[in-house]
Amino acid sequence: MMDTMLTEVDWRASVFDSLSFPTLILKPDKTIQSANRIYLEKYGLTMDQAVNKTCYQVFYGTDRCPENNCPFARVLLEKKGHTITRRVFTHTQKQRWEDRVFSPILNESGEIAYIMESVRDITRLKILERALKETKEFLEKLIQSSPMAIVVADRYGHILLMNHAAENLFGYPAETATRHMRVEDLYPPEAAAGIMKMLKSEAFGGIGKLAAMKVEIIDSKGEEIPVELTASILYEDDEEIATMGIYNDLREQLAAESRLKTVVAQLYQSEKMASMGRLAAGVAHEINNPLTGVLFYARLMQEKLESGDPNQENIDFIIEDVNRCSEIVKNLLAYARATNQRKGRTGLNALVEQSLALIRDQSLFRNIQLVKEFPADELMIHADRNQMSQVIINLVMNAIEAMEGSGRLVLRTYADDRSRRSFLEIADTGSGISKDNLSKIFDPFFTTKAAGKGTGLGLSTSYGIIRENRGNISVKSTSPAGTTFLLEFPPTNAPNGENEDESTPEWLT
Repeated sequence: MMDTMLTEVDWRASVFDSLSFPTLILKPDKTIQSANRIYLEKYGLTMDQAVNKTCYQVFYGTDRCPENNCPFARVLLEKKGHTITRRVFTHTQKQRWEDRVFSPILNESGEIAYIMESVRDITRLKILERALKETKEFLEKLIQSSPMAIVVADRYGHILLMNHAAENLFGYPAETATRHMRVEDLYPPEAAAGIMKMLKSEAFGGIGKLAAMKVEIIDSKGEEIPVELTASILYEDDEEIATMGIYNDLREQLAAESRLKTVVAQLYQSEKMASMGRLAAGVAHEINNPLTGVLFYARLMQEKLESGDPNQENIDFIIEDVNRCSEIVKNLLAYARATNQRKGRTGLNALVEQSLALIRDQSLFRNIQLVKEFPADELMIHADRNQMSQVIINLVMNAIEAMEGSGRLVLRTYADDRSRRSFLEIADTGSGISKDNLSKIFDPFFTTKAAGKGTGLGLSTSYGIIRENRGNISVKSTSPAGTTFLLEFPPTNAPNGENEDESTPEWLT
């Protein structure tokens, strides 16, 4: 029975010979003591051709080891295993990669008796490693070049990745974010928790997914930014390992929508005012004729009445009301652009000064701090100066009434060199215009004044005059602290064939 059993040396030799990697047993002087079967088969050697030769004679066919980084000496010194990875080429110059593992075999006194060297072919692993690296680099480039901001965080909320677009959006360097920040730092308080709750619900795109939705984020300056967020949970073997958010900055889109909304509102206002203008012109002409008749016959009766006649007062009332109606008709015609115009080039600063001087009751300015902010050089506009003064006076009077006779009135002129357009701002410190009234202030007959205090044609007439002179009038800003009206005038180039009237209208002289 003992004959059938392997001796200790025999079974150890069998184990060595059955190793799945090509393996050598080396003496401390690097000569080969033994080689296993796989080694001999792989390198096409017999045991006699390998034993008692140095490893470099077998591997490289040289009498001196060419491998500068060989860990053999370190294994002898440290008495522990070391590994080296080498790139080798076959006789057909095909590239291969090997891991050479050096393990010490100690004797009973603890000294190194032999060193075992195993050769492991890791070519396939290296190919996969390279493919993985190339894929990783490609994905990195893809993520970094994306115009959408992308942020990835681990399951505990620590930021793992922030691409260039996200750096620009949030205002944090990626290095700072990945070292010191959590996802919740990018949102208003409690918002991140709410988003995670939606991610884990079926109602917002399915569990683990969040369909595009508008949210607010917080940048490095503490400012809230509207974004469209798409998010998802990343899984590995059904276990949550990370979350990813993709952000689309909505500021430009919302600004464009706001501008479009303003343009649409202006178009609607222009169409409405044009329709009202045509109606006003028709009504004014229809009323003007009977008013002229009423005034004519009232004056005839007035002339026939003797002094002290009790009907004299009634006739005076009739004439006064007819004159008031005539003034309304006159404003209607001006609003409807049915009056003759005398356009010419004129100085905007001078026009403002002249308009202020034409306000009959200068005592209105007694408790008003009047501030004029004019550039040193005169700004030239092309318009009907008579009508422009009417507009300026109307706006100034409205401002004084809004301030109830006490406050600060600023008249500011300036120009835009690029568009060559000129501007006049009239700013008061009154109570402002309510949001409900803001869209109606240029409508004919709309007024917030008490009955009998105004016709509601002042601003609508001003609107008609400005538009007829190819300009624009709008409310630049309004709040309980005051209102600023903005008048915009086109470049001074006169239209072809239009008379450049430089004379001063008679009523301004």
